[in-house]
Amino acid sequence: MNILHSCIYQQLVSLPADIASSVSKHGPEEHHKLIVDSTFIAIPEPHDSNQRKAYYHAKSSTNYAIKVQIACDFNHHIVHVSECYHGSVHDITVLRQSGLLEYAEESVQIIADKGYIGEQYVITPKKKQRGRELTDDEKNFNRDINSARAAIENINQRLKTYAILGSVYRGAVDDLDKITKIIQVVAALCNLNMTKHPI
Repeated sequence: MNILHSCIYQQLVSLPADIASSVSKHGPEEHHKLIVDSTFIAIPEPHDSNQRKAYYHAKSSTNYAIKVQIACDFNHHIVHVSECYHGSVHDITVLRQSGLLEYAEESVQIIADKGYIGEQYVITPKKKQRGRELTDDEKNFNRDINSARAAIENINQRLKTYAILGSVYRGAVDDLDKITKIIQVVAALCNLNMTKHPI
């Protein structure tokens, strides 16, 4: 796995050097360049109570999972894969620790869902405030955000077609470094496959 990872990950999954100057017709504004979301790998229920708390993930079929953050561009090309985390870690925490925010600026902003509210240069849907309905402009903005996010949702669905990510992981769940490399290799293969079979 280490050899495969070293051979293909950096070559097939990387942020474009010209990302700040590239132009996209997608998204609410032209400077929205990256789309981010987390996905997960289901794991069996841990025996230890502390591990059950750490790995808990409500969306997992087993209620326990390993979480990873994926970033892509509007062409359905994966450009960044974070390290793996316990399923209970919040999405915004993964983003802050992933290093991806180092690339965010006025001209390189990130589109994400409501789990990422709170970071500059991260564009998320408008939240409905208590006692107030969203305005028409806010509703239109949210529709634009959700439309743009379709790219990362499609990517995560395609990643799940690889059996090792789409089924319950049976390896050692405490070896997060190994699982990170597995996911990164799958992401690289996904990019390679995307050139032949685009979404």
